[in-house]
Amino acid sequence: MPSPDVRATVARQLGRAPRGRWRVVSLCGHGYPRVIAVAPALEDGARFPTTFWLTCPHLVEAVHALESAGEHHLWTGRAAAEPALAARLEAADLSYRAARRDEGDGVDPCATVGVAGQADPLAVKCLHARLAAALAGIADPVGEGVLARLAADGVRVDCGDAACGRAVTSS
Repeated sequence: MPSPDVRATVARQLGRAPRGRWRVVSLCGHGYPRVIAVAPALEDGARFPTTFWLTCPHLVEAVHALESAGEHHLWTGRAAAEPALAARLEAADLSYRAARRDEGDGVDPCATVGVAGQADPLAVKCLHARLAAALAGIADPVGEGVLARLAADGVRVDCGDAACGRAVTSS
């Protein structure tokens, strides 16, 4: 179980306490949680297919801007047109499903869906989930592409002011 400070940081990042059993799988350069992994079933038994959750508000905001601009639709179109990309997306989907099963201690109540609860591994709807998966170590070409796009747009992976740390100490 994460420490009280880590739980407080993640709750502030998300604007609420995270649901279910979770753990931090990626830290930012300031040492704060950036991505958490969540078990595929909540305490009440509800299925929870989004295994990797982007918590860093700086990255959430930057990715939101890309989604608002329709970046996810471009990836779906590319997947349909580029067999090599489609193969990488299918491999990432399999890795994601395996990671979710691992987070569920060998059980995956969401086995019929992949990244962000999607049944079709070539459809891209949530860049946040894709980036979170890439930062958690899944070789997801969309998440990797989002990182590259952010860098090309001059957006740093880490915020410049360790805002998550201030949020915890200012309470």
